[in-house]
Amino acid sequence: MSVYQGSGKGHRDENFPVASFLIAPEHRDVVMAFYRVARLADDIADHESLSPREKLDQLDLVEGSLDGASGAVPQAADLREILARRGLTDQHARELLEAFRRDAVKSRYESWDDLMDYCRYSAAPVGRFVLDVHGESRATWAASDALCAALQVINHLQDCGADYRKIDRVYLPADALAAAGLGVESLGAQACAPALLRLIHDLAERTGTLLAASRPLASQVVSTRLAVEIGVIQSLAERLTARLRLGDPLAERVALGRAAMAMAAAGGAAGALLRRLWSRPGEAVAA
Repeated sequence: MSVYQGSGKGHRDENFPVASFLIAPEHRDVVMAFYRVARLADDIADHESLSPREKLDQLDLVEGSLDGASGAVPQAADLREILARRGLTDQHARELLEAFRRDAVKSRYESWDDLMDYCRYSAAPVGRFVLDVHGESRATWAASDALCAALQVINHLQDCGADYRKIDRVYLPADALAAAGLGVESLGAQACAPALLRLIHDLAERTGTLLAASRPLASQVVSTRLAVEIGVIQSLAERLTARLRLGDPLAERVALGRAAMAMAAAGGAAGALLRRLWSRPGEAVAA
């Protein structure tokens, strides 16, 4: 069986920074290796013409190359080598593959708790991996998990119409849709019906609760550069969530323009640095 080569989408196409210049150079290669495997697996799971069985078979090939059973998937083989060289676990990559296996066979989520369980595998491993790369304490995982879940839900809300139309996948909780008197077909409209708009705004409010829980993360990590990166991502996520509380993702792409992104990034970076100076006066913090 031939291996799918991916959509061609790269890290610069993502909504949030991936291995930006803020990440120390010695960590960028391993973060990018992890990203390339995640990107490929995501492309497989979202492929519009592969059957669920074909998607699972392709994901098995990815895991086989991560295991060393084959070299069929160069991205996974490269990640395996760099993890071994740096003494890092492949646990996070494996958990991420679990999420993409779910995507291959599951297209509906029953409740917010069901969605959060999905985020435990689709989002949390990414943050945990980056923290491990930097040698950070596992005490940071709770705040990181909240931030990563928030980023995932933001993407789900932004793309709710496209996900439904292109791959018949709905991440909006089924119980919330039912309580609003809505069916999934409402996501196929050109604009949100009033009840759907209220539901999306309510889900954005719940995402804000996740972001409140993640706010201490930048102050919890030892690495100053990582703290600034987290501050940037937190700020971007909060700005996007604020827009999702007001916008209609079926009628338009709810996103930040370049100027708004730059302002949010600068504010997030400055805020992270100021909080560190305030909370750790006179304490040397590793780069």
